[in-house]
Amino acid sequence: MDTKSFDQQLPVYEHYSRSMGYIAVAAVLVAGYLSGVWQAFTPLIVVCVLIYPHLIHSISKRFIETKHKERRFVMILIDAMLLGVLLPYIHFSLLPSLLFLIMINTSFLVVGSLTGWLICLLSMAVGVAIGSWMFGFSFLYEVPIQVSITTALGVGIHLAVTGYYSHKQAKQLATLHHELKKQQAESRNLSLKVAKYISPQIWESIFSGKKEVKLETQRKKLVIFFSDIKGFTSLSEELDADVLTEMLNQYLTEMSRITLKYGGTIDKFIGDSIMVFFGDPTTQGAKRDALACVAMALEMRKYMKVLRQHWRANGIQTPLEIRMGINTGYCTVGNFGTESRMDYTIIGREVNMASRLESAAESGEILISHETFSLVQDKIMCREKGSITVKGFSRPVPVYQVVDFRHNLAANPSFLEHELPGFSMYLDATKITNYDREKVVKMLENAATKLKDKSRLIL
Repeated sequence: MDTKSFDQQLPVYEHYSRSMGYIAVAAVLVAGYLSGVWQAFTPLIVVCVLIYPHLIHSISKRFIETKHKERRFVMILIDAMLLGVLLPYIHFSLLPSLLFLIMINTSFLVVGSLTGWLICLLSMAVGVAIGSWMFGFSFLYEVPIQVSITTALGVGIHLAVTGYYSHKQAKQLATLHHELKKQQAESRNLSLKVAKYISPQIWESIFSGKKEVKLETQRKKLVIFFSDIKGFTSLSEELDADVLTEMLNQYLTEMSRITLKYGGTIDKFIGDSIMVFFGDPTTQGAKRDALACVAMALEMRKYMKVLRQHWRANGIQTPLEIRMGINTGYCTVGNFGTESRMDYTIIGREVNMASRLESAAESGEILISHETFSLVQDKIMCREKGSITVKGFSRPVPVYQVVDFRHNLAANPSFLEHELPGFSMYLDATKITNYDREKVVKMLENAATKLKDKSRLIL
C-alpha cells in the first residue's frame, strides 16, 4: 500500500463511522417518536439525519487529496453544531444526550489538539443556542425503556464500528510504515551508489538542498588542477587489460583519497588524467584554496613513490611519474547539458590554462601559473621556469615550478634558499651531480670575488 491509497481510504473509513453515528441518532429519535416522547418534526429530522452524512461525504470528495485535514475539521464542526441543535429537541434527555456527547467527543479526539476540541465545544454551544431558540429549553429526566435500550445499542454499535475501522486503519498504518522504511533503506542504498558517480561535495550539497538540480551556472574564482601519468599510454600497450585496470583503479583510488583529504572537488577522470577544482561548492577564500590545492599536489607526488614500489613488486618496472598543472582564475561553474542529463563541471579560459600547464610539465613536476604563485609564494618554495606559449593567450605565460613547503626545506641541511634585491639563490645539494658540483663551486667563488671587489671599490 502507498501513501496515496491510504489517504484515499481514510475518508471512507471516517464516512462509515460517521454514518453509523447518525444511524444511531436516527434510531433514538424513531424510538422516542414511537414512544410519544417527542412528536414535532421527527420524521423530517430523521430523514435529514440519515441523508446528511452521505450528502456531505459526496461534496467533500474533491478535497480528499489536497485539504484532507481542513475538510475533516470542518465536518466535525458541522457535526458538533447539528448535535447541539438536537439536544434541545430531545429536551436534554440523559441517556440520548450522553449518546450524542460520546459520539461527538470521539470525533473531537481525531482533531488531536486542545484548541480544536475547544472550537468544537464552542460549535456545539452555538448549536444548542440555535436548538433552544427553535424548540425551546426544557429537561426530560426519564425516557421510556425502549429509548434507553436503543440508546445503549446505538452507543455500543457506533463505538464497535469506530473501533473496527480504527484498528483497520492502525494495521494499514503499520504496513505503510514498514513499506516506507523499506523504501527509505532502498533509497539510501541507491543514493550511496549514485554518490560514487559524482563528487561527494556536489552530492552533499544536492541532498542537503543547498543546490538545485537544474541547468544553471555562475562565475567563481577557482583553483583548477590537472594531472596525468607520464608514460602511461605506452605502458597500456604493454600490459594485460586486467593488470592495467587494477593498476589504474588503485592509482585513482589513492589520488581521490588525497583530493578529498584537502577538500578538492573531483570533476572527472579521463583515463589516467584527473581534473579537480577548489572553491566550489564551498570555499575558504582564494589563498587557502590555492594552498590546499598545492599541498594536495605535493602529497600526490610524494605518494607516487609508494605506488611505484608496489607496482615494481608486481612486475611493472617502468618508472611512472605524475605531472601536474595548477591555475587560478574566474571560471563558469554549474550544471551543463540537458534537463534529462546534466554534468556539474567548470569551463573557461583558465581551465584550458591549467590543462596546458599539466601538458608542459616534466615527469614529477608541478607547474603553476603566476596567479597561483602570487597566492602561495609565502608558504611554498617555487622556482621560475620562464614562459610558455598557450593557445588562446596572446602573450607567453610565466610559469613556476613547485618545490616544496618552505618549512620543509628549511629543515633540510642540503637545501639553501635566499632572496634579496639583486640576489637570488636556490641550492638543493641532493640534485647536483658530481660532474656539475665543480661548476657550481666555481660559479659561487666567482660571485663571491665580484662582491668582494665591489666592496673594495666602495671603500
